[in-house]
Amino acid sequence: MTAGRAGFWRSNSLTLVFAGAFLVVLAAQAVAGRAEFNEQLAVAGLQQIGFGAYLTSSDFAVDVTENWQSEFLQFFLYVYGTVYLVQRGSPESKPLDRAGTESERDQKMGDHARPDSPSWAGTKDWRQALYAHSLGLVMAVFFLLSWFTQSVSGVAAYNGERLRQLQAPIDWGAYLASADFWNRSLQNWQSELLAVSAMAVLSVYLRQRGSPESKPVGSAHRSTGVEG
Repeated sequence: MTAGRAGFWRSNSLTLVFAGAFLVVLAAQAVAGRAEFNEQLAVAGLQQIGFGAYLTSSDFAVDVTENWQSEFLQFFLYVYGTVYLVQRGSPESKPLDRAGTESERDQKMGDHARPDSPSWAGTKDWRQALYAHSLGLVMAVFFLLSWFTQSVSGVAAYNGERLRQLQAPIDWGAYLASADFWNRSLQNWQSELLAVSAMAVLSVYLRQRGSPESKPVGSAHRSTGVEG
């Protein structure tokens, strides 16, 4: 492996490792999901489906997207929430006296942009306003898209189950008001919100040496906004 390629893998290892792990787990989910789905078909006395057919099925799509939308919701709320909300002693929080959008000097915007700042950060028009909120906006768009996809694939999977039980299908609007749709959404939302609140509180008192998600091991519990 050349030095340049080795440098690329090392400097992007966090993204590459987690992306690779995502693909492995997604593939494992597909295998397990197909097995479970075929068990349900066998119980109903119906013909089982192949792996390719399952990958393109609404059942697989809804199982995947219901988790994606909750993850993007978590990051959307976290990105926006940490602008104004603080937690004394947590490295996940800004210092208590910096709650809010902060000054242009603090954010290196406009006249305070540096030579290596992104080009839109130094503008004073809509480009700066858009770029200044781009992370939260993209997370919101990803959440809405995945939630919409969940609703579309969810109604197809739900109607498939109803047809197997000789029940009439329902339309998309009725599914949005159904217990199935909200149960799928809320059971993921509550777990994400619990995880965020647990991380914010536990990082006040617990440490992980070398992690930027933790304060330095010797930092006082009251130290806020300090990363290792």
